[in-house]
Amino acid sequence: MIGCDCPTCRSDDPRDRRLRPSIFVRGADGTSLLIDAGPDLRAQALTHGLTRVDAIFLTHGHADHILGLDDVRRFNSLMKRAIQVYGDALTLDEIRRMFGYAFDQNTPQGGGIPQLELIEIQGPFSVGSFQVVPVPIWHGKRLILGVRLGRFAYLTDCSGIPDDSWALLEGVDVAVVDALRRRPHSTHFSLEQAIAASRRIAAEQTWFTHMCHDLPHAATNAELPAGMALAYDGLQLDVPD
Repeated sequence: MIGCDCPTCRSDDPRDRRLRPSIFVRGADGTSLLIDAGPDLRAQALTHGLTRVDAIFLTHGHADHILGLDDVRRFNSLMKRAIQVYGDALTLDEIRRMFGYAFDQNTPQGGGIPQLELIEIQGPFSVGSFQVVPVPIWHGKRLILGVRLGRFAYLTDCSGIPDDSWALLEGVDVAVVDALRRRPHSTHFSLEQAIAASRRIAAEQTWFTHMCHDLPHAATNAELPAGMALAYDGLQLDVPD
């Protein structure tokens, strides 16, 4: 947190150093799917040696989830093609407005622009070996998208799960669930709400994401129920199909 000297912000635990939330998923056939492209995408890609992104799934169009899209142009260069970007209608409209230069034929080409093929999500779809199931969730008053891939589910920026979406989460083995802080918040689960939702999902392992500095890693983990833990930057998971 800019300008903060709280114990979490001054922590020596590397798990307390948190960039904006995003995950990179690689399938058994090598297909790679990026879920959200926040402002830290370049740093994250360099840290983890990413060289290929076959498609991008956007949960919603808020700045902390999309402002790294300009850096996709490097993957365009490496792969020599445009990258498919999946999102709901509102999110794609926000992309067109925020990155208007990428869709304007009059934009000078000298510096390079991201080549994005925007595809509106209408329901489940396939990317390589991935069967992608969008999961509608509430982010305050806005309906956004979580995602299910096989037995894995990712629900960031979630403040509520609609009745119809619970069935889409049945049989999940590993879940990642939003848990901003202990106090209630209008657009994110509190830690207590995230624990309650995770118990209903009943995954074997749940990881909490999108934490603010109110939740120090080690101390918070020590209090969590079995099978639940705070995620951290660089966490790698193997999830069965």
